[in-house]
Parts: sequence; structure tokens; C-alpha cells
Amino acid sequence: MKYALFVGCTIPVRARHYELSARRVADVFDIELVDLPGFTCCGFPLGAINKRTSMLMSARNLSIAEDAGLDICTMCNACTSILSEVDWLTKNDPRMKDDIESDLEQLGYSYNGNVQIKHFARVLYEDVGTDKLKASVNRDLSDLEFASHYGCHYLKPSEFYGGFDDPEDPQSLDALVSAVGATPANYENKRECCGGALLAIDESISLQMSRDKLECVKASGADAINLICPFCSVMYDDSQRRIERTYGAEYNIPVLYYPQILGLAVGLDPREVGLDMNRVNTSALLAKLGISD
Repeated sequence: MKYALFVGCTIPVRARHYELSARRVADVFDIELVDLPGFTCCGFPLGAINKRTSMLMSARNLSIAEDAGLDICTMCNACTSILSEVDWLTKNDPRMKDDIESDLEQLGYSYNGNVQIKHFARVLYEDVGTDKLKASVNRDLSDLEFASHYGCHYLKPSEFYGGFDDPEDPQSLDALVSAVGATPANYENKRECCGGALLAIDESISLQMSRDKLECVKASGADAINLICPFCSVMYDDSQRRIERTYGAEYNIPVLYYPQILGLAVGLDPREVGLDMNRVNTSALLAKLGISD
């Protein structure tokens, strides 16, 4: 398994523990993640301002991966969405294909649609497989229950992802939790947005949306949230204390990226998967595993 790793803009700045844990887990499962120096922003943030520029930025990244002969492994839901959308458009929309090709040519690039884009969670689910994950577990996580948050762009729009999982009843993240021996939690509002998309537009609504999800997770009795998107983590982990102050609530719910959970399950030290960089303290979670941080 060999992929060009696309970390995007947010992860190197605000989610280094996500990248750290993903790289360590990739080593364990012989997934070679190649850093291509030409990668830049995926283009997603510009989509609402200038869609054509947004698509050009994405197409340029696809071109770089294609020239290297590599498929792309993403770690951010938004990056996954825009890269997959542009790839899909080049194969299914002749007018958009012409626009993309014309714009790329002016920059000295071309894209022929030979790159597959997969989120790291999907690589683990499909390429490694839950059977191999189960066989690699050497730390008992059976006392832990994780509330999986899929995020808006992991599976939607579904046509971009070739039918992977069910966007209305997703199962893949829960299956990954089960594969390491932990319990996936069922909770109200499981498919709801984290609110991150509105943070720069209406902060109060954004925080309210995150607060509603935290209320549901707390009511479920889950030990922690499991997620795979850096901006969702900004809302639930980075902003959790602020939400508590704003609404006079107390949640104290750890928020882990799935590679951190998997890393613990295969026996990695908490610091190897960056748990010391999580904003909400994970000491109580680790204590249930008999680990002192």
C-alpha cells in the first residue's frame, strides 16, 4: 500500500497529533505515505467565493499525484470532498472537464483522471481491513465506548465516493471501533454537523450545534468521541471548554482521532499517538486501560 499523503492546511497547524498518530499507525500496517512537495491547499475554502479557482487548486494537486504515479490518501473530510469532486467532474461533466483542462494548461499541468482519492479511515477499512485490525490488537479496549462522529464530507455527496458506505446510515467508523475491541455508541443526532462550517459566519450558532452534539454524547454514556476530521476536532476538542463556559455546562469528553484509538489498541504509547496534545484531558480514559499518562 502506497499513497501520496495529503494533509491539507489545518492539520499541520492545529492537529499535529492527528498526523503523528496516522503516520505511526501507517508504519504498523505497512502503509507507505509519501510526501509530495508540490501539494498545496486543496481549494475547498475558496469554493463559496470562486468555484473555478477552487477546482483549479484541487486539480493541480491531482495532477501532481498523477505525475508521481500515486493515489491520494487524505486525512481531512473537506480535502477529501473537493479532490473527489474535481476528479468526478473530469470524468462525468464534459463542460467542467474542459474548463479544468484549460485552466490547468495555463499553469503547465494536466490531469487525466488516473488518481483515486481515499480518506485514511477508508484506507484502514478497505485496504487493511477489519480482520487484520482485529488480529493486530494487543491492548484490551473492551471497557471503552466511543461515539463516532462521521462529519459532513466523509461520505457526501455520495456519488463522489463510488458508493462507499451509506451516507444516511454510516457504519464504517463504528466498524473500525468494533475492530479494536471497543464499543461503538449509539446516540441522538449522530449524523448532525459539528457546526464548524458556520464558525466564521455565526459563532453562536456554530457553538450551539457543537453543544447539542456534546449533550447527546454525554447522555449516551460514551467515554470519548471518535472522529476523523481536523475541523470537527476544532469544534469538539479545542472549543469544548469554551462551550462549557458559554452554556454553564460540564462535559469533559475526550475527543480522539481514530488513528489514536487504533494506535492505543496495537500497543503504542499514548505519547506516540499524540494524546498529550489533545485539548480535553485523556487521563481518565487511559486509567481505564491501566495506563498512567
